[in-house]
Amino acid sequence: MYRLRAWQPGDAGRLLSAFSEPLLAWQEPRVPTTPAEASAWIDRCRDLAEQGKAVGLAVVEGDGPPLGHVQVAVTSRRHGVGWVSYWTHADARGKGVATAGARLAADLGFGELGLYRLELGHRLNNPGSCLVARRAGFRPEGIERQKLLYGGERFDTGTHARLATDPPEGVPETPCGT
Repeated sequence: MYRLRAWQPGDAGRLLSAFSEPLLAWQEPRVPTTPAEASAWIDRCRDLAEQGKAVGLAVVEGDGPPLGHVQVAVTSRRHGVGWVSYWTHADARGKGVATAGARLAADLGFGELGLYRLELGHRLNNPGSCLVARRAGFRPEGIERQKLLYGGERFDTGTHARLATDPPEGVPETPCGT
């Protein structure tokens, strides 16, 4: 059973291993490349949570190492809106880690953070992320043309949202843009 926990100093090596993958590194504004930078990344997760700006947690199975990461960033307290993001370590893909993490992140956003609407987006050329979003109860809302810029290339983005009143079930598992 997957659960969320705070990133710990001993997770730095696992974090560095995850970010050694170029496609994952694209998505992080500050990619850690040394143990010291990985420790700073972990500290930043804690600091953002203490400031009430974002909660970033490791997705783990039991007492095992981090298999992935989820984050709920508060984008508007006034309107009760947050942004969900997630990634998984290469060796954990295809095992339901991201879906479980996204569902748990939604529970956190609607519960502890008191948000009403959670949003997320993914590159259209990443149908796996679209499937994760849908399986976690995020309904598709449209496509934003060339929204994301990674490696000098622009990508169309599938947008999804889940309301506190939405059940996680019942979202068709068809990829965006088809």
